[in-house]
Amino acid sequence: MTTATAPRPGTSPIPRPLTAAALVAALLSLVFGLLLAGAGPASAHAALTGSDPRDGAVVATAPKEVTLTFSEAIAVGDGSIRVLDPSSKRVDTGAEPKDLSDGSTVRYGVELHSGLPEGTYTVAWQAISADSHPISGAFTFSIGAPSETTVALPSEEVGGGPVGVVYGIARYVAYAGFVLLVGGAAFVLGCWPRGASARPMQRLVVRGWVTLTAATLVMLVLRNPYTGSGKFADAFDLDGLQAVLDTKPGAALVSRLLLLGAAALFIAVLFGTYARREDAVEKKDLTFGLAVGGGVVAAGIAATWAMSEHASTGIQAGIAMPVDVLHLLAVAAWLGGLVSLLVALYRTPDIGSGAVRRFSRVAFGSVLVLAATGIYQSWRQVGSWSALTGTRYGQLLIIKVALIAVLLAVAWFSRRWTGRLTDTAVPASVEPEAATEPDAEVADGVDPERAAQLARQQAVLTATKKKRIRDADPERSGLRRSVLAEAAIAVVLLAVTTMLTSTEPGRTEEEALGASTAAAAPAAGPVNLTMPFDTGGRNGKGTVRIDIDPGRSGANELHVWVDGTDGKPMDVPELKVALTLEAQEIGPLPVAPDRLAAGHWSASNVQIPLAGEWKVDVTVRTSDIDQVTIDKNVKIG
Repeated sequence: MTTATAPRPGTSPIPRPLTAAALVAALLSLVFGLLLAGAGPASAHAALTGSDPRDGAVVATAPKEVTLTFSEAIAVGDGSIRVLDPSSKRVDTGAEPKDLSDGSTVRYGVELHSGLPEGTYTVAWQAISADSHPISGAFTFSIGAPSETTVALPSEEVGGGPVGVVYGIARYVAYAGFVLLVGGAAFVLGCWPRGASARPMQRLVVRGWVTLTAATLVMLVLRNPYTGSGKFADAFDLDGLQAVLDTKPGAALVSRLLLLGAAALFIAVLFGTYARREDAVEKKDLTFGLAVGGGVVAAGIAATWAMSEHASTGIQAGIAMPVDVLHLLAVAAWLGGLVSLLVALYRTPDIGSGAVRRFSRVAFGSVLVLAATGIYQSWRQVGSWSALTGTRYGQLLIIKVALIAVLLAVAWFSRRWTGRLTDTAVPASVEPEAATEPDAEVADGVDPERAAQLARQQAVLTATKKKRIRDADPERSGLRRSVLAEAAIAVVLLAVTTMLTSTEPGRTEEEALGASTAAAAPAAGPVNLTMPFDTGGRNGKGTVRIDIDPGRSGANELHVWVDGTDGKPMDVPELKVALTLEAQEIGPLPVAPDRLAAGHWSASNVQIPLAGEWKVDVTVRTSDIDQVTIDKNVKIG
């Protein structure tokens, strides 16, 4: 704990530890507020866009299978789609869902047992979205007529509960560890090579590695209960762990752990051999080797996110994944370097103006990469202005852009301080003490162990003096304050960025909403048809008028009137009606109307199972040998 001293005239006061602590406390409060605002199960990244039978449909006969259509690829297994009768018994065959996908249409189906009785059936489904997030849902349809049902579905969505909370925290922590590991190492190697021997910088990078490794292990162990039962006990299910390893997210987590092993070797060389190297030529060669090797490892770790989350699915995945890797590396170089600079300014006395200026250039390049990759990602994930303002993903994206703008504004002040920064000269009286004192003691016969202890004490005193001299520089104090503000904003920005990865993309949400709205949209009103006919015999000409009310899927009232050429009711010996939905290969569904009066037939409770373009066939017989079938297409909502 350092003590505050009064600033000399014309200088800025040194930031007190209490001020920094207060800022960190406020920052943590804001971050936790953001996390709590986004708490709960992860939003479904693949959305159910349709089903057959559709939600709420009433079908006349039992279907042979139930199919579900999704907005993007999913992973399914045994029990992913279950169909339950009104008494909660399964009526599907229990086999793994069949993949009925065709081109860009993602569809899965399960077969049903034959001879199902009338009543309301529940379809419960659960799957893993292509971007690694668990999704689930349920809907009902009825055979013949709706009925009471005793099916009780879990109130908690898949991916929720305590397991979901811990898994979500691990995701946030993993991103933070990646930023510290990659950004800290890049700062030392590219901006401040002397920092490789500074303890605070070593601790920062090592803690980033430990944080990322621990978070990855937690995510791997909890992956099975996170996507399944939601019980911590299932984390120790070896069969479940083996199943996780066979999935894309599981492979990505294992790959990340292997790359972190290579990263540990990189850290050992960086803070060992590299830090001790004195020869300029050898150090330059080693810098090049570390830069290439470290860059490959960092890109590989970033790719473990790209291959298992948003970038790996949707449109242009082949372009989106390398763009996502560049985006993550730029985030780490900028934000991780910013934290490293903050640590160096507050915890070490040796960082000079050259290192700060080099980081300023790195940060500027990172911002350019972030802008280019961010624009592409925004277009790909949002797709429209309405999705930008009307979806949670779009709103979070707006917040992220606003935070970046604020961060750039604060960075502008930091660049001003950097431009005025000079390296404060250290008085000669400060330097030689640490070097001369130990030799003199040894020459006088003092115990070498005691001499080493004195040398360490003298080194601490020397470093403290050097830090005090540097802290008295008003430009350095101003830079420290502005960098602290940048780091505070960067932490919030990182939290928002992580929230974006667990939120349904705006483009997907709008597509799913549009599909469900179109499927559920009712017709404007009763359907009215007029069709002329001619059976070819005597008095064989006339007109058929049909009313279908309310003109939507489910139960309808059907009325048919037959008029002669004179406009008066025409009584014909026989009249039949049939309905066909050719697009879904449903029908013809026969309708047998009852005669109410001369020229007037009616049928009640006519079940139309799905909305769509239906063909109405009417067969009119005017004599024993004269009849004709006429048809007309009509839109049923």
